[in-house]
Amino acid sequence: MSGPLIVLVGPMGVGKSTVGELLAERLGTTYRDTDADVVAAAGKSIPEIFFDEGEERFRALEREAVRESLTGHPGVLALGGGAVLDESTRALLAGHRVVYLSMDVDEAVKRVGLNTARPLLAVNPRRQWRELMDARRHLYDEVADATVTTDARTPDEVAQAVLDATELPERTAGAVPSGRETTRMSEQGTTRIQIAGTAGTEAYEVLVGRRLLGELPNLIGDRAKRVAVLHPEALAETGEAVRTDLAAQGYEAIAIQLPNAEEAKTVEVAAYCWKALGQTGFTRTDVIVGVGGGATTDVAGFVAASWLRGVRWIAVPTTVLAMVDAAVGGKTGINTAEGKNLVGAFHPPAGVLCDLAALDSLPVHDYVSGMAEIIKAGFIADPVILDLVEADPQGARTPAGPHTAELIERSIRVKAEVVSSDLKESGLREILNYGHTLAHAIEKNERYKWRHGAAVSVGMVFAAELGRLAGRLDDATADRHRAVLESVGLPLTYRGDQWPKLLENMKVDKKSRGDLLRFIVLDGIGKPTVLEGPDPAVLLAAYGEVSA
Repeated sequence: MSGPLIVLVGPMGVGKSTVGELLAERLGTTYRDTDADVVAAAGKSIPEIFFDEGEERFRALEREAVRESLTGHPGVLALGGGAVLDESTRALLAGHRVVYLSMDVDEAVKRVGLNTARPLLAVNPRRQWRELMDARRHLYDEVADATVTTDARTPDEVAQAVLDATELPERTAGAVPSGRETTRMSEQGTTRIQIAGTAGTEAYEVLVGRRLLGELPNLIGDRAKRVAVLHPEALAETGEAVRTDLAAQGYEAIAIQLPNAEEAKTVEVAAYCWKALGQTGFTRTDVIVGVGGGATTDVAGFVAASWLRGVRWIAVPTTVLAMVDAAVGGKTGINTAEGKNLVGAFHPPAGVLCDLAALDSLPVHDYVSGMAEIIKAGFIADPVILDLVEADPQGARTPAGPHTAELIERSIRVKAEVVSSDLKESGLREILNYGHTLAHAIEKNERYKWRHGAAVSVGMVFAAELGRLAGRLDDATADRHRAVLESVGLPLTYRGDQWPKLLENMKVDKKSRGDLLRFIVLDGIGKPTVLEGPDPAVLLAAYGEVSA
């Protein structure tokens, strides 16, 4: 039989990608996903295709991707959830070994509930899930040679069930197909990263994996009677789904909707949250849950820190930036007209749930923006991160890349090590601000319309040039900043005529001491240090290197 060894079909969120990778490893072959092919062909994410060009255009791209894969891919192939809707696709599947991965509605909501960016589950996920499955279940059954249920099974168990159903022989252990490493150990289970308690705070864990919402009641605990779920407007359905699930667990759960992105980080929004907590009768034993990007977790943490002088809170980050930076470490805060994060508190969460499923449909620009913080972690502490990005820049731009979980976990470990020894930024923690002094000035100058990661990217190039001009950093490492950042699509320059405004903004940066400007620079990869009061002429020259 020509074509793929196995074709996986089934609804969104069922785990086709994770199981497909495991099957490819065990069979000694390669894995391919037609959704990833569609994204590559269109140059934009699937939600963006739906929004910009409509479902009909998406289905046409999907149909061509399936046709090409069925004739040209010899390994494990996964089709998008709706691919079987196309009659010609169903006809093409005839004669191929097709396995239908199924799950029930409760399992589906747990797996995709954090991911309301999926274009066909935008409102009322449970009802829409049932409607989708009513329309598609008979089609999955029609094309499949075997059905494997995934409910209450780990990805390893599902992969084994597929092998059992197809009777395909596993390749000798340890054999990996040349040209690609298919093992993604972190997605076979949950990685737990410990953050040590300091300065009277308790230790907590950052969990990285998939299907993590089931961990939420354990983190909330039995003492809490009330739970407030803070979420941005863009994740209204997600927030409501989390609230509903917690209410079903017996908690008095409310959802508090925040503005999107940096617009949430104001004292007016914080006051709105305080009012909601007061009207609900929130006590010191109750818990706040922040579901969303970095701005949401910043606000949720700050509201938790300031209500009754501190209540417990849990972060459920849904973006790369929030997972690797904002949700870890306990730095919470809001913005003022004078600058970013000038009002805040150090208030570590009781736990962080980084559900990688939330990244699957993140818009590409938001995903790439988060890569800036990952690359920063590579330069200040873990050069393996840089090696992984350089090995596959295009893969680093998408959650479907081969190193996604490892990049996120390594970045979190860098931050975990730093904040475990310096909670309140009295020393070592300052290194996490590499590139951020100029970045925060750019964000303020743009009235927070620039993505944080884009500003940090420019800020790191500036810091590298500053280190080079100050005689601290070698040319090769400074140039490597530009190459790595540009390879994933991050910006390297900003408007040259804005230097006077940026300089004034930097003078009120949190890292400044009096009128003395302080910058984190590198003496080499993994060797960050502080540069105090650099010569104004050197600062201007460094900015000239990033001026557009």
